[in-house]
Amino acid sequence: MKETTVPEGVAATSPAREMYFTEALREALAEEMRRDPNVFLMGEDMGVYGGCFGVTRGLLEEFGPDRVRDTPISEASIVGLAVGAAILGARPVVEVMFMDFVTLAMDQLVNHAAKFHYMYGEQARVPLVLRCPAGAGRAYGATHSQSLEAWFMHVPGLKVVAPSTAADAKGLLKSAIRDDNPVIFLENKLLYQSREPVPEHNYLIPLGHARCVREGTDVTIVAYSRMAREAEKAAAALAEEGISAEVIDLRTLVPLDIVTVVNSVVKTGRVILAEEGTLTGGVGAELGMRIFESAWDSLDAPIRRVAMPDIPIPFAPELEAAVLPSAVDIVLAARELVDI
Repeated sequence: MKETTVPEGVAATSPAREMYFTEALREALAEEMRRDPNVFLMGEDMGVYGGCFGVTRGLLEEFGPDRVRDTPISEASIVGLAVGAAILGARPVVEVMFMDFVTLAMDQLVNHAAKFHYMYGEQARVPLVLRCPAGAGRAYGATHSQSLEAWFMHVPGLKVVAPSTAADAKGLLKSAIRDDNPVIFLENKLLYQSREPVPEHNYLIPLGHARCVREGTDVTIVAYSRMAREAEKAAAALAEEGISAEVIDLRTLVPLDIVTVVNSVVKTGRVILAEEGTLTGGVGAELGMRIFESAWDSLDAPIRRVAMPDIPIPFAPELEAAVLPSAVDIVLAARELVDI
């Protein structure tokens, strides 16, 4: 099957079929495993059970236990083994059952995977992907609901990918697997059961290209992962009020497509930065400073951030819903900015 690369998103004219987010990820994994025998999967309950959220269901039957490996409950061991395998020429894809658990493998990831290529040059590459189910909204509590991507933006040597659609999830995961660097691949848990068109042809979406989801003139909304979907909802609601919002889906946080963001902000003069992670030290803080450095003289209003409050995520569904950022918060922020 012919393969294409689509920097700005999947062409609307491409033949497509409806797929769940989970199915698009599974198809990406299967295609890359068929293409390259060095690609293998490892993690807790990935094989027989099919993954905690069902992403790897059926892959054990096709590829066998040598390439779909169930592991002990030890993230430090899993990631450490994956780093070693990657250095020796394999391309491991690790599923960390909940992103929160990556804390147990920070030494292997931050001090080893991210550093070896820099330290040893051409002697060592680390083509490793960590698939991380992230985010709140399912009442899993404070230790199973976090969005920790801002941590990894701070570590040179790591790439961070955060798709918002099934089509992007497939194309970006395939690119992440082929990348010679360690990639943190965020999968928001509330997106798993979203169902939407995914092109039938084999395609890649290169890392580092944001996508303009909706054009507008009054305010720019920059988001990623689930919050990009919330940004679209907010833009639709704002349009009914006569406010024209442009929506930029970052898709990858490292590398960051700051050019697309700044060009949009220069056009609209106002910007809202939306994320599910906590406010202090978040993605929006870094992005806001970069926008200010590049386009301060184009801003007609202060930069606004929409994010999770600086608190542990509550377990009670009512409390969780109260702190989880949403389209409503973006709409309120946009109204304030446009009135300034």
